[in-house]
Amino acid sequence: MPQFLLLSAAIILVCVLGNKISSRFGVPMLLVFILLGMFFGSDGVVKIRFDNYAFAEQVCSIALIFIMFYGGFGTNWREARPVAAQAILLSTVGVALTAAVTGLFCRLLLRLGWAECFLIGSVISSTDAASVFSIIRSRRLNLRAHTASLLEVESGSNDPFAYMLTTICLSVIHGGAGGGEIACMLFAQIVYGLAFGLVIALAALWVLRRFRFITAGFDAIFVLAVALLAYAAPAVAGGNGYLSAYIVGLALGNRPLKNKAALVHFFDGLTGLMQMLIFFLLGLLAFPSQMPRVVLPALAIAVFLTLVARSLAVAVLLTPFRCFWRQQGLVAWAGLRGASSIVFAITATIHPAVVESDIFHMVFCIVLFSILVQGSLIPLTARKLNMIDETTNVMKTFNDYTEEVPIQFIRFAIRADHPWTGKPLREILLPPDTLAVLLLRGGERQIPRGSTVLEDGDVMILSAKAIGALEGVHLTELTIGGEHDWAGKTVAEIDTGPNRLIIMIQRQGRIVIPHGVTAIQDGDLLVIHEATET
Repeated sequence: MPQFLLLSAAIILVCVLGNKISSRFGVPMLLVFILLGMFFGSDGVVKIRFDNYAFAEQVCSIALIFIMFYGGFGTNWREARPVAAQAILLSTVGVALTAAVTGLFCRLLLRLGWAECFLIGSVISSTDAASVFSIIRSRRLNLRAHTASLLEVESGSNDPFAYMLTTICLSVIHGGAGGGEIACMLFAQIVYGLAFGLVIALAALWVLRRFRFITAGFDAIFVLAVALLAYAAPAVAGGNGYLSAYIVGLALGNRPLKNKAALVHFFDGLTGLMQMLIFFLLGLLAFPSQMPRVVLPALAIAVFLTLVARSLAVAVLLTPFRCFWRQQGLVAWAGLRGASSIVFAITATIHPAVVESDIFHMVFCIVLFSILVQGSLIPLTARKLNMIDETTNVMKTFNDYTEEVPIQFIRFAIRADHPWTGKPLREILLPPDTLAVLLLRGGERQIPRGSTVLEDGDVMILSAKAIGALEGVHLTELTIGGEHDWAGKTVAEIDTGPNRLIIMIQRQGRIVIPHGVTAIQDGDLLVIHEATET
């Protein structure tokens, strides 16, 4: 027992160090952990004998629940709404189209049965959220035209549909399921997944808003149980548990909740641990000695999938939305294959359905190619396609975007008619928990003292506790377009509701503190305070 725990601790520490290295050099995290698993595996240096596909499938499936849930929980729906239709089409129709085109190519290349070829296409038809998120966040790729949100929603929501296609193909191979059975399976997977997800989300929100947990941290345990329930309940009824888990995460992550920052940190750490576990375990399960016989067909499939199947699906689905070709090119290139594809390959390996190919190692090679070539070149591709937008912050496309600074700074100018003009600082009554930290006078910076006399033209900088640390305060952002109802109206003319207040306007790089007569203009970014329940 101690030896096992010692080895586990060493592996986790190495994985954490590998995560740091991968972030610094821009190598996708998945690649580092898979290589570590192969290092410890049967054909590696440590030579840990492990070939239990059934155990690996169970562990990885549980880990995928939290990855799917947090994929929804971390999605900022406000940022994603403009591209939601495109993302949903890519994650549903796009997955099916990619699987079909790839299946046709596998039929020509491998000369296997139609069902098995479409099985291979289905297994690798979804993009990997963990790898996409890791690259976008670590490299701070501020992409134009909401492309980061498009990739986030698509990669976070398409795994359930790839899993559904994989299940259908396995059923056809195993029992020759007919059209009626496939239709019933599709109905159960989609309808039960959606229904259970919505019901569980509404119930969880009701509890979180009205129930105060006595012990700190129990709200995180409650949400953890909700994520497990979101998968298990529809799965028992024949529905798509991954789809349900994603919907519940999306609903919870986009509503104001008590102690939400702590929930974000908890699930961020938990999901990171799950990713380490799943990637390392998949690497441990692989046998590099078996890869030479599948590497050439796997490489051919990977190239076709990247340059033809994925690009065709993106072009067909995004062209009607008038997405420009550079955006389509980046979205097509960013379709990384990852852990979910390998997990689905494990599912196919242990399923009673008989397949002729070594689907696990074939998919493993495809994933390695995808994350090594595609993943490493995403930042370069974004720059070459002129898709980088330096005026935005990509972290705002994620719900875990928070300003962690415990203090805030207030800057204001002293005019001749200001009541503080001509007074020493010691005679000025500042608000509680506020400190004068800097004085700008005539181009010079001064540290203010009690004897400092304020003059006309001075600029004073005060520090105070950050508003984000106050319970019951929830800040949201709203961008005003030319056709918005508020455009052209003054703040006094706008009905924001009884519990909402416009506290700041970002306008062409300037900060405007609004008053009743302040007019809202096209292009303004409004920061709105929404009082939450206590």
